[in-house]
Amino acid sequence: MESLSRISSLLETARDLTLEAAQSASAAGRISHKDGKYGTPAETKNLLNSRMEREVLDGLRRVIAMMSRGVDCSEFFADVVKNVAAPSLEIKKLVYIYLLRYAESEPDLALLSINTIQKALNDQNQVVRAMAIRVMSGIRVPVISQIVALGIKRCVTDMSAYVRKSAALAIPKCYRLDPTTLPQLTEYMGTLLGDRSFYVVGAAAMGYLEVCPEKWELIHPHYKGLVKMLIDMDEWGQLAVLRLLTAYARSTFPLRRKVKTNKVDKGGAEEAFYSDQSEAEDTGRDKVGTVVIVDPDLLLLLKGCEPLLQSRNSAVIVAVARVYRHLAPSDYLPVIAGPLASLVRGPVDVQHMALVNIVAIALQSPQPFARYSTHFLVHAADPPHIWRLKLELLTLIFQYTNTHTKNLILSELEYFAQGHSKDLVQEAVRAIGRCAQSQTKNAARCFRLLLRQVESSDGTLVAESLTAIRHIIQQNPNAHSKTVVRLAKALDTASNPSARASIIWLVGEFAGMNGGNNVAADTLRLLAKGFTGESEQAKLQIVLLAAKVYAHHLNATQSGTVPTERAEEEEEEENKHPIALLFSYIMLLARYDLSYDLRDRARLYKSILSAPSSTQLATLLLLAPKPTPQAPSPSSGREDFTIGSAAIVLGKEEDVMGYKSLPEWVTISRAPSPSLREAPAGSGSGNETPRSGGSMGIIIKGAGGRTVGVSPMVGSPRLSGSPNVGSPRWQDVREPAKAQKKDEKQEMDDFYASEEDGDDDDDDDDEETDEDEDDEDEEDEDDEDEESEEESEEEGGEGSKLLGGEK
Repeated sequence: MESLSRISSLLETARDLTLEAAQSASAAGRISHKDGKYGTPAETKNLLNSRMEREVLDGLRRVIAMMSRGVDCSEFFADVVKNVAAPSLEIKKLVYIYLLRYAESEPDLALLSINTIQKALNDQNQVVRAMAIRVMSGIRVPVISQIVALGIKRCVTDMSAYVRKSAALAIPKCYRLDPTTLPQLTEYMGTLLGDRSFYVVGAAAMGYLEVCPEKWELIHPHYKGLVKMLIDMDEWGQLAVLRLLTAYARSTFPLRRKVKTNKVDKGGAEEAFYSDQSEAEDTGRDKVGTVVIVDPDLLLLLKGCEPLLQSRNSAVIVAVARVYRHLAPSDYLPVIAGPLASLVRGPVDVQHMALVNIVAIALQSPQPFARYSTHFLVHAADPPHIWRLKLELLTLIFQYTNTHTKNLILSELEYFAQGHSKDLVQEAVRAIGRCAQSQTKNAARCFRLLLRQVESSDGTLVAESLTAIRHIIQQNPNAHSKTVVRLAKALDTASNPSARASIIWLVGEFAGMNGGNNVAADTLRLLAKGFTGESEQAKLQIVLLAAKVYAHHLNATQSGTVPTERAEEEEEEENKHPIALLFSYIMLLARYDLSYDLRDRARLYKSILSAPSSTQLATLLLLAPKPTPQAPSPSSGREDFTIGSAAIVLGKEEDVMGYKSLPEWVTISRAPSPSLREAPAGSGSGNETPRSGGSMGIIIKGAGGRTVGVSPMVGSPRLSGSPNVGSPRWQDVREPAKAQKKDEKQEMDDFYASEEDGDDDDDDDDEETDEDEDDEDEEDEDDEDEESEEESEEEGGEGSKLLGGEK
């Protein structure tokens, strides 16, 4: 008989499962019926109003599916909201999702569900409590702002870290709903920042950055705890805390103090002198004869960030680089060079962000990245925005690499300068020019590479090469007199208008070398023959060349450098001199040119050079020494932006809405006292477990029914073992019984001591001592009773109930 009953029960179970599967299949068929329509509204309402939990769940799934397709489901608001008190967790989740979407459009009906959601804050399931506070804060109805604030207050002291995290994420929503709640939200934020669970602290840091980003008094007592928790947090929490601590360090720690020393060598005498400093202070060499002293608390942050460089998240590595770039001396930058360089081997988007930040750092401190130069070589599959940054980075680190690497970089640049992509050719030639400017020792080889490109048939390559050559020549004109002759000869083959104009300008710029004994006059004579066939750019430079050559001639003749045997015939032959005749001929050709710009410029030159009184003015105008040109890096100016920000990609602060730079370094006189960052006495790390209030803990009663304190029933989840070693493992860890008894006993001692002082001022000391001993014995018995009650409540799953008659 027993076997028959068992078989019959199995058959009944199989029948129920078959019916449920058939109903689900029919419901799915109805949802996809009629070209994706989800049945009629009447059918959906009938399902939502059904007494069967399965049908209600089916109706809610229909509504949520329609919402995801963009269908307006506001007509089901009343039918959906009435299921908010359903005991099923799946139904509650779907109702909460619906409320978050349509509560703002139906505020009156949404208020009817607030009472039920408030009751869910006392639910035994931590998921339900977390969902409740999330939904309450997500309903954007300003009338319930105070209710939301009270809900946050309750969840801040919840025994579950998951609920406390939800409360931390609800604080910014409540602030956006009603900014007048800022004072109480700030108090809750301070409690959450002192939580022992890194799961909660990361969310609290996110809320802090939005609600009260400059209330540093909330951070002072928890600074060291935040630094120690960094290694255990999830990636999002690490990003928020690193951003918070970067701004905190600039606003709290004084600017690095630089102490000049008498000795600049690294001998033992100097080390012995600085050995008297505190072990907590770190010194680094910033310049010759200068020692940088790092604040001990700042050094704690730098050391706490270093393990995060091994993170698999690229954003965390960039955040750590921001800390070292904006807070640490330059001696610490090699720590971040390797991890940042490793990101260049990732996906394209990660490569781009990594290279942008590396270039921004290398604009001021390129030395740490020199050893990773091979990581920045251009690959064939690199898109333009990647190889541009790589070429720029190669030029920045060029002067700090060894000879072998320099030869490798120049060979790569020469190869790309002969490629087929015009953009790549231009950037490669410009990079060669910047390499020559950064280090004069290699300028000769760079110059030879550029001169080879002048004879190329590609006009773009020739133009860019001549621009780079011009920059190199102007750095040391006397050493490149033969180069000007070689460039003048290249005019026979150069056809690009920009290239010809650049060569003519260079010849004119050095027309006064060797006392006028150069190729400038002969070049002008050859160019005059084909003046009419030149481009407008070249014609403008030919007219300028003629004016410069003639100005040099006038200065030579008027200064008495003309031989004395011709002094008598100077005025007669002045107008017959070849340079004067050549100048007049060029001005005559320009007078009848079609370009009005060329005609006006020729008229100006002729007028100021015709009268001897204006020769000095013409010399100042035409022959003034030009400053040595510098080819700045394309990303120059971005080094002032914050590492990891969007502005560093765009390059202009006004193009990024909401960009806010880091605060300036605080002065020594205005820096807060380091004692503020010390943990309170008896608090361990300074991050206390939140004490539960309301239904979240046990209220300890003293004599006369007065509340002495609140003791948490269950501790927060925390890390097992060392917080800095290994990967985090979740486990429920109860509050240590001894520490809890000690805190409660101390509170009871204080309470009874205050009562005895007030009531028995005239009693003898012996009697007071006896009473204290009796009280301590009673407290020990009470503690044992409370511990046994806690164990029974934990086993029964009713940890949210209060003792002492309160619920």
